[in-house]
Amino acid sequence: MVKHILLSWLLTLATSVVAYKNPHYVTGRSVNVHLFEWKWNDIADECERFLGPRGFGGIQISPPNENVVLWTYNRPWWERYQPISYELVTRSGNERQFADMVRRCNAAGVRIYVDAVINHMTGEPPENIGTAGNTAVYREWYYPAVPYRAEHFNWPHCVIDGSDYVNDALRVRNCELVGLKDLNQANEHTRNMIVNFMNKLIDLGVAGFRIDAAKHMWPEDLLIIYNRLNNLNTAHGFPSNARPYIYQEVIDYGGEAISRDEYTPIGAVTEFKAGMELSRAFRGNNQLRWLSSWGTQWGLLAHSDSLTFIDNHDNERGHGGGGGVLTYKEPRPYKAAIAFLLAHPYGEPQIMSSFLFWDSEIGPPMDHSGNIISPAINSDGTCGNGWVCQHRWRQIYSMVAFRNVAGNTDVVEWWDNGSNQIAFCRGTKAFIAFNNDRWDLNQSLQTCLPAGSYCDVISGSKIGSWCQGKTVTVQSDGRAQIQVGANDYDMMLAIHVGPESRI
Repeated sequence: MVKHILLSWLLTLATSVVAYKNPHYVTGRSVNVHLFEWKWNDIADECERFLGPRGFGGIQISPPNENVVLWTYNRPWWERYQPISYELVTRSGNERQFADMVRRCNAAGVRIYVDAVINHMTGEPPENIGTAGNTAVYREWYYPAVPYRAEHFNWPHCVIDGSDYVNDALRVRNCELVGLKDLNQANEHTRNMIVNFMNKLIDLGVAGFRIDAAKHMWPEDLLIIYNRLNNLNTAHGFPSNARPYIYQEVIDYGGEAISRDEYTPIGAVTEFKAGMELSRAFRGNNQLRWLSSWGTQWGLLAHSDSLTFIDNHDNERGHGGGGGVLTYKEPRPYKAAIAFLLAHPYGEPQIMSSFLFWDSEIGPPMDHSGNIISPAINSDGTCGNGWVCQHRWRQIYSMVAFRNVAGNTDVVEWWDNGSNQIAFCRGTKAFIAFNNDRWDLNQSLQTCLPAGSYCDVISGSKIGSWCQGKTVTVQSDGRAQIQVGANDYDMMLAIHVGPESRI
């Protein structure tokens, strides 16, 4: 009998391993972009005018449920991570606007992934009023709009201390994170409220979830919640019996009481080490030649377990451990690190799309009434009104197309100069070269591509039958003279067989 129970559990777990790790992108698409703090109407517009036509696979959105309003702190970005209820009303929009965004983005071939805050409720705000007008009694653990009462939280009351991360997994999971009221996911009512919230979003057409602060919840409780979620809504183009994509925020650089490996059996995990290591390499603190073994040999998660990125909304502001990742503020090495992330087949990549900030606490561009100001689209396709919009940088959206063309091909014909000049092919479909040395790269290299002329998609766009940037001529043997100057605007060159590159 015990053997039968164990076998049943293992089969259930094995099914979960596969079930929650497929982002369900539309065929031929890849890459998830985090449109941090965008409004729902603006996201819908961006799906139709840019992300869909450019082949992006999906969008991570900011938490869509009611959060506390923190006027005293000038509406910081982190107020979105302090829920008051699960009503779909935030500064990004209401439920009707949310549903319209999901419908329009799915129609454009772009999936939506929700940043789900299910570990906790609010901290101690100066005012307990939410974006939908609901109130909470923080000191009594009372959130009537859910409803949650004291019995739905973890007891005895405690707050995580810095040393707990190294020494005490129980306190990390059962105590409050920076004073945020810590929900008990083992409580049946709590589970039901979370499941109902997530299922409502699935029914509206979302493709999956980023699980915020997953490290602070017990994996066994999370698996129960995941297994109670609905299949994805076939009315939005998902196949029958498709399970939501789950990627869990587990910050793990090693040496802590909680390991990311505890969460990979139940879903994908955010691989923070990837951004840290690529930032080091493209800043010149590690030689690019060592990237020939990029992937698990670097101590990274297994490919199918890994959501990879250079920066996210936390660590671009110096939060979330690890430190020192590249951001939009260092554009040349940042673009190169993202280009490598997207050119290499390892992991499921996500890119960040930010707003400008000097103070790490400030929220998105807003007017005097606290309303988010929409991104302006400039004549050159970049963003204004205080928005960075990295996804609209040519060097980044061109690498999304590169990745789509490369598909599931392997890295072949790796070349390096023993230092910081590297190049490789993706099968016979794409080629990329990087130069992070202080001298020019000017070398005859194997591109693996059919003979012909190609536009370098990094230095310029293809316009009709000519290249705004560099032109690369591939000979009948697949070789080409590749030039990337030490002082070029970008430190990489990329060509592929897709219509954006081949002449």
